[in-house]
This record gives sequence, structure tokens and C-alpha cells, in this order.
Amino acid sequence: MRVVVTDRAPKPVGPYSQGILYGNLIFVSGQLGIEPESGKLVEDFKGQALRALENLRAVVEAAGGSRCSIVSVRVYLTDINRFKEFNEVYSEFFKSCPVKPTRAAVGVKELPLGAQVEVECVAVKG
Repeated sequence: MRVVVTDRAPKPVGPYSQGILYGNLIFVSGQLGIEPESGKLVEDFKGQALRALENLRAVVEAAGGSRCSIVSVRVYLTDINRFKEFNEVYSEFFKSCPVKPTRAAVGVKELPLGAQVEVECVAVKG
């Protein structure tokens, strides 16, 4: 088991790892729409969704995977009525991948730092 760390994704806001590589599996902690450079949350919903996905990709790539090696995604939304908006960003993000990951989307009351969306995943190295 190896801890995955990258400066292309924000530093954890709590006592957890950005990612863990276990064998050829990459487990990525929930990513918010935080800009890694500034440490600040992107303001608009679609911007947060895209930034969260980009942060996810950065951790996956740091572990030796790619956007298209993501096999499962979990999405947490503070407003489930924004699912359609999220889906637009998500569809574009995975557009070039021949196989789309499995996914669950859950409506939650709140997320850390007042975020509107959080995304986590499991990917395969290589």
C-alpha cells in the first residue's frame, strides 16, 4: 500500500490521504472544487464540478492511472436538483473514454467548506 500525493490537487483539508495505491487499484479521496494553487473553492457550481473532477484526475495520474482508467465514481451534491448540470460537466469530462465508469450520485445536506459537489473514485493503474 502506497500513499499518493500530488501538488496538482489540493492538500487534504483533514487527516486523510489524497489517494492510496493498493496493488493496481487507486482509491481517491473525495475531491472538492478547490483550486490547488490558491486553496480556494471555485464559486460557481459547474466550475466546482469541473475542478473536483480535474483534482480527481490529478491524483489518479499521480498514481499511474488516467481519466479513462477510472472504474467507479461517487458524487455527492448538496442540491440533487443540480444533477442535470453536473451530468453535463461529467459527460464532457469522460467524453473521450470508450468505457464510462460506474457511478452513484447522492444528495447530501452539506459538504466541507461549503462546497456544492464532492467526487471520489476508484481507478486502475496502467
